Amino acid sequence: MACLGVFVAYLPVTSVSVSLTAIQSALSTTTSQLSWVSDAFVLPMAAFILTAGVFGDVHGRKKVYLTGLLLSAAGAATSLTAHSIGQLWTGQALSGIGAAALLPTTLALISHAVPDHRERGKFIGFWAMCLLGALAVGGVIAGLILGHTEWRWIFLVPIPVALAAFGVSLRLLPESRAPRTGRLDWPGQITAALAITALVYGVIQGGEGSFADAQVVVALAVALVSGAAFVVAERRSAHPMLDLALFRSPGFTATTLVAMVMFLGMIGFFFVLSLYFGMVQHLDTLGTAWRMLLITGAALLVSGVAGRVMYRIAPRLMITTGLLLVTAALLTLLGADASTSFGSLSWRLVLLGLGMGMVTTPMTAVAVASVPHPLAGMAAAGNNAFRQVGGALGPAVLGALLTSRAVSALPDRLSDAGIDGPLADRLTDAVRDGGLGAAGSVPLGARTGQVWGAVGSAFLDGMRLCLTVSAALTFLAAVLAFVLLRPRANRTGSAKVVRESAAQTPSAPRPSDAVVPDGA
Repeated sequence: MACLGVFVAYLPVTSVSVSLTAIQSALSTTTSQLSWVSDAFVLPMAAFILTAGVFGDVHGRKKVYLTGLLLSAAGAATSLTAHSIGQLWTGQALSGIGAAALLPTTLALISHAVPDHRERGKFIGFWAMCLLGALAVGGVIAGLILGHTEWRWIFLVPIPVALAAFGVSLRLLPESRAPRTGRLDWPGQITAALAITALVYGVIQGGEGSFADAQVVVALAVALVSGAAFVVAERRSAHPMLDLALFRSPGFTATTLVAMVMFLGMIGFFFVLSLYFGMVQHLDTLGTAWRMLLITGAALLVSGVAGRVMYRIAPRLMITTGLLLVTAALLTLLGADASTSFGSLSWRLVLLGLGMGMVTTPMTAVAVASVPHPLAGMAAAGNNAFRQVGGALGPAVLGALLTSRAVSALPDRLSDAGIDGPLADRLTDAVRDGGLGAAGSVPLGARTGQVWGAVGSAFLDGMRLCLTVSAALTFLAAVLAFVLLRPRANRTGSAKVVRESAAQTPSAPRPSDAVVPDGA
């Protein structure tokens, strides 16, 4: 049930990613509005995932799991019937809340069913494979659907899957709770939601316009103040949503930082990569999906192997090596252009997937194993929350960089293509106001080919900047993993957290039961 739940949670991710060009064309959206299609899903997931984890620990994980399935189905149904960008955002938000309920509870269910951290690693490997499997098949399904009908029908598939999982789980899934009592931490929930939403909104709006705009400055100030208020609230709360003592475990801290930085770079780049296939290489959705499948398919295969060998090879080594492979793959993609063949792209995309697969399973297993068993739900929720914050910022940050660089490069690219005068001015103004896709709103006549060639070249300038930033972020994540996931530091830090938690939680396990697996 845990694997099926995470499959439902992540099924919409790549199906939406590969359909962005079709959605933009059908709804006539700007690049900023299009980035909110992804962020409308990721933002609620990041904002409510901590609450869902704690609520499941206290009131029952089965209840939260079933609620997540119903919300995922409701969100998909809302998006399926969408005829405006606002309704699509609403559907994505409902699906994101459903995913927030599913992610921490699925990992906590595994932790409850398999208390031994060595054996648990295998099941977390299966969990990661299902996550990556959803990413792999979602894009292909969307491509097949869009080859025969309109984009809305990509949201049909999650509905029967979620409802079938609900029916089976209602009868077969046992209830479980953490052996502690408490209430929801509303000050922490409110301040966390405000901080995350304001930060992503400020980044998106700043990228579309200017970071000096009043609304952007206010949003970023709200994010800063709310973040500080969250820390104060959690330190004072008798039942914190995120126990800050968890960060005394180097294993938990390292994997949380690595997850956030990696997802910022990777999810943001997937957003850009999907637009590259559609706007520059002019591929249909299925063609885009097959290329994205090279990434997710390779990651899926490697993650299964990683789950079986992660206690023979130090997680520090696996995570660092995987992140370096991702960095290398991103740098090799700097040479891609409009005419780059499928064969030339394929090995780079496979390399990218191999690196991702080496990171996903050990990173998740270390985060869960580095804290006391009763705090597994909170640890899983915290790790996933920071991961989704990075995922929410990814399209916002890289979308802003892409638009800014492409718009600034467009006049020179138009001049290189022999287009100047009033037509060049109209094109530049249209793209500045509505994104690169807005070039199609200007009458082009016989110069259509030249204009779209110049737009594609400007997009490539922006994409190369995004690739450079993504590579720098994944390299930073590799350095963090190598420095922070030192076995001796993890053992000491984890034991300290366990001792403190054991003093507060009567049923906490012995310190040796919760040590980070790096010592294996």
